[in-house]
Amino acid sequence: MNAQARRPCHSVFAMNQANQEPILQISNLTKHFGGLPALDDVSFLAGRGQVTALIGPNGAGKTTLINCLTGVIRPDAGAIRFEGADIAGLPAHRVARLGISRTFQNLRIFPRLTVLDNVLCGLTVEAGASLWEALLRPPGLRHRERRLKLTALEALDAFGLADKAGWPVGVLPYGDKKRVEMARAFVSQPVLTLLDEPVAGLNPEETATVAAFIRQMRLAGKTMILVEHDMEMVMGISDHVVVLDGGRRIAQGTPDAVRHNPLVIEAYLGRMSATA
Repeated sequence: MNAQARRPCHSVFAMNQANQEPILQISNLTKHFGGLPALDDVSFLAGRGQVTALIGPNGAGKTTLINCLTGVIRPDAGAIRFEGADIAGLPAHRVARLGISRTFQNLRIFPRLTVLDNVLCGLTVEAGASLWEALLRPPGLRHRERRLKLTALEALDAFGLADKAGWPVGVLPYGDKKRVEMARAFVSQPVLTLLDEPVAGLNPEETATVAAFIRQMRLAGKTMILVEHDMEMVMGISDHVVVLDGGRRIAQGTPDAVRHNPLVIEAYLGRMSATA
């Protein structure tokens, strides 16, 4: 049975019992650019139903790792095992079909489309309409479109955006645009969601709102990998923290263990304090 066939059929935000089974195993992942190592023999596990944070200073290799995970770039060596299957080197559309979704550090939204239409873009894999169906619009297609619209509205409601479903995304404040992108990432019931700096550019109140949404998704049994520089948020919502520096994994463990790791203090947390 493939990974997609094992995906749960319950509502996007239904409660689900999390377990500790690793859903993702990164083994000896390596990627070089121009002879320089962006990732150097990186290995770690991500537990099902957990938030695994990936932290490190700028240039540590976090985004490169996410891009390898999602099929944007091909690693030079190593394995990426997702639900038991090695997906290293698969193209992005095949990775998406396995149930892996992501947000982006820089917003990737369509400002002239409505909030609802932007979230519906997260369901294109499930739409499946042929050219003839689009032209003839049989009843089955109309029922499918209605179901997808209701799914998108459910996601918007969960992220506090249902009242803005018909608004063009371009008129929303930055914090709401971030939530639109998160709603789009979760709407397809992904098995694994990659959140790339979801609170970058947000004020403290907006950051607290996004952190609350991530906690809500975790309680619903969602599995997430969080790339983030806001250490207070990371330590408050993560189950497991992996630290990269210079493309290498220098530490991993519980938030409390990582917080007090001398290598982390020197490479990242201490460096931040010194420049604050």
